[in-house]
Amino acid sequence: MFFDIHELEQGKVRFDETLLPGAIEFFDQQLRQTGPVKATGTAEIDAAMEIRVAGHVRAPMEAACDRCLEPAAMLVDTDFDLVYRPMSPGTPGEEVAIEAKEADIGFYESSGVELSDVLREQILLSLPMQRVCREACKGICPVCGQNRNIRECGCEQESGDDRWSALKNL
Repeated sequence: MFFDIHELEQGKVRFDETLLPGAIEFFDQQLRQTGPVKATGTAEIDAAMEIRVAGHVRAPMEAACDRCLEPAAMLVDTDFDLVYRPMSPGTPGEEVAIEAKEADIGFYESSGVELSDVLREQILLSLPMQRVCREACKGICPVCGQNRNIRECGCEQESGDDRWSALKNL
């Protein structure tokens, strides 16, 4: 769904969208959408041509576990309230300084904002920093590569360099 500034000038636009897997490109080979993304909310424009998109997104996602590489299921279920300002004219690729209060504002070019771009951004920002299949995941043995959740391997870890042992007491 595209929020066109000319359509938004007529009044607030409500959306209730269901996007099937593959409708949003996440640009991450390890991340995939496992079910429909459901998004509801509104989009409106003010006199300064700032587009405000507010709503809720729910998306079932899956990525490789950071510890054992098995699939880790995650559910994104979050509210969002975003403001997009028109991109000021200038030389393309030119760096422009923004003030601290503008750090939370997005910018749009051309005639509006694409909902799938808004949702991609919100889903990616809502994912946990460490993606694990479960909190008690034991991970992969660094010696033999065995998944320790499936079977303990019995490999012995090297104790490390004794010259650094004094740092353990800090």
